[in-house]
Amino acid sequence: MTARAASRRATVAVQRALDGRHDVTAEPPPPPPPGWRAGERALRLGTLGAVALAAALITGRPWVLALATAPLVLLALALPSGPRPGTVTAEAEAEPRRCFEGEQVTVRITVSYDGEPGRLDPGVTLGHGVRLDHLAVGPHRVDLVLTAQRWGRWTLGTVDVDLYDRGGLARRSVRVGLGEIAVFPLPGHASLTPIPVRLPQRLGEHTAAQRGEGVEVTGVHPHVRGERQRRIHWPATTRRGTLQVHQFAAERTADTVVLLDVLADVVDPVTGTSSLDETFRAAAGLVRAYLRTHDRVGVVAVGGATRWLRPGSGQGSFYRIVESVLEVRKDRAYRTEGLSPLPPPALPEGALVYVITPLTDQRIFGILQQVRGRANPMVVVEIPVGEPVLEPGDTEAELALRLWRADRDAMRFALVERGIAVVTHRPGATLDVALAPLLRTRIHGGTR
Repeated sequence: MTARAASRRATVAVQRALDGRHDVTAEPPPPPPPGWRAGERALRLGTLGAVALAAALITGRPWVLALATAPLVLLALALPSGPRPGTVTAEAEAEPRRCFEGEQVTVRITVSYDGEPGRLDPGVTLGHGVRLDHLAVGPHRVDLVLTAQRWGRWTLGTVDVDLYDRGGLARRSVRVGLGEIAVFPLPGHASLTPIPVRLPQRLGEHTAAQRGEGVEVTGVHPHVRGERQRRIHWPATTRRGTLQVHQFAAERTADTVVLLDVLADVVDPVTGTSSLDETFRAAAGLVRAYLRTHDRVGVVAVGGATRWLRPGSGQGSFYRIVESVLEVRKDRAYRTEGLSPLPPPALPEGALVYVITPLTDQRIFGILQQVRGRANPMVVVEIPVGEPVLEPGDTEAELALRLWRADRDAMRFALVERGIAVVTHRPGATLDVALAPLLRTRIHGGTR
């Protein structure tokens, strides 16, 4: 085997070690049988009685029949005095249907039936992304408390409720689906909002390079008829002998688009951190920071079907933006076959584009080229994926790891050489640490 072939094979092994992509769908268990059937108590007493009768016939000893008397008497006493319920229905209500990671969801299942009350015995099958914390059973209801563990759209699962008759000899099962919930990612902490060189001509809170109405003084200029007298700068007027007034910088809003790379979910083999989780948390923090300054924010998710939402403002935009991309993860199943071009309305002219990516799929560079070709100012926020754990003495894997590191350094260098700002967001750190270097100068756009 040549060195090139060995390094290629080892590189593939490294990529497989880094790839943590899941394709698992929550499947409910087989449906329970319809109608009434024998319960565990009836089967247990019947088995004891049958074994005692068989032993009496085989051994020919009449006293053995006495062993069958107790279970048969208990079986007769447990027979219900009235008819069993003919109709059994169950309905589930979950609250809330939208929550953040770590919050609890309360589910109440109401069981309706006619006839004498019996005992309820629920069998819970949970979907992915949720955890059962508490279960309480009453005469006509079952209460569950679930915790949403990870962001995404999750099927809560199903509950098979067994209704036993009053004697506990027979049971009837009814299945109820718990529905679906939307779990929002916890926004990463971010308060800094870097801006591009050019801003739209809309009033906002960012200081623009142009003169206009604002609160930040940039200098003085000679008085012009109609200007307010209270803006006169008396020290400059005294020195120059003519009326001088304050000059202010205009205040404008910014259009921001957060572009998410969902082509792959790479799991750090050491810490177990998911790049997709960190991507969405960083994006949520960016969206919330810019919305607080009354900017317009949009989102684009590339990978398979391109999902996008036009820039909008207001706190309601945060939930619309997050919900528009939650379909990326639905019951841990997500697929990325093909790549669609970016629609023109998704990237308004002059909008600042944040590309949050682990830089592991080469197809993302085609997307970066599209953004660059539209002359939008752009910032690449890299989510580190960690390095694979190699076995001691595996020289081929060590060589592949060195090539992989060199390839990633080359990707970053190529982006910087094209005038694209590249920052690194470490999982667990505040996003302001990564964005702080961007405040030294304003972000420039590309060329058409």
